[in-house]
Amino acid sequence: MSNPARIALVRGVSPAMQRCELTHLAREPIDVAMAEMQHARYAQTLVSLGCRLLELAAEPDLPDSVFVEDTAGVLDEVAVLTRPGAESRQPEVASVARVLERWRPCVRVEAPGTLDGGDVLRIGRDVFVGQSDRSNAEGIRQLAAAIAPFGYRTLPVPARGCLHLKSAVTYVAPDTLLINDAWVDRSHWPGMRFVSVAPGEPHAANALWLGDAVIFPASAPVTRARLEEAGLRVIALDVSEIQKAEGGVTCCSVVFAD
Repeated sequence: MSNPARIALVRGVSPAMQRCELTHLAREPIDVAMAEMQHARYAQTLVSLGCRLLELAAEPDLPDSVFVEDTAGVLDEVAVLTRPGAESRQPEVASVARVLERWRPCVRVEAPGTLDGGDVLRIGRDVFVGQSDRSNAEGIRQLAAAIAPFGYRTLPVPARGCLHLKSAVTYVAPDTLLINDAWVDRSHWPGMRFVSVAPGEPHAANALWLGDAVIFPASAPVTRARLEEAGLRVIALDVSEIQKAEGGVTCCSVVFAD
């Protein structure tokens, strides 16, 4: 059976990326040219896995804007435009909205609600939302109200010690979650199979499942081996400069059905 047609919305690396927001990481120098090359390889990988790219230009005044995932959540029926928890990131939403409005009816999270897309993990008709520093109770309430008419259930999940829920857990196969047990409790997903990140690789829980493959950071080889032992096909990418900006492989795209 062929995979459904998918669109991947991406945006170029900002030349101001060095000024990115950081919460749990110490600031390190970021090689922007290297980040651009890593991002280009990431985009090529999305295409190789069957995605059609929608590419937005880099935003020189928005350091974190490559992380488009945080600006929107797209379901089959509706797109929810977020209101990022970091005030500096809120202007990122406008350009994403102009694109998504061509593909879906759009609703917006309004003040005082905040919501980052990195806190939103969909599994079937269940939408798990991280209760993080970036997504507040009002933002989660507005999301739930927007998607409930389409049959989705919203389940808040406490996350600790990490930026987003998808820093702690991601969906990597129909029955499998990749998890950092120190940052989130697996009891929220009864009946699922779990692959735990390896000791010494705490940031390895962020992976992007597309079709028959999992896009995964090359910086976590032991956890990669665990995924492969679980029977998953892993495509490892060097995203080292993106990781310095507290990003990962889910953060750099919004993937949705055509």
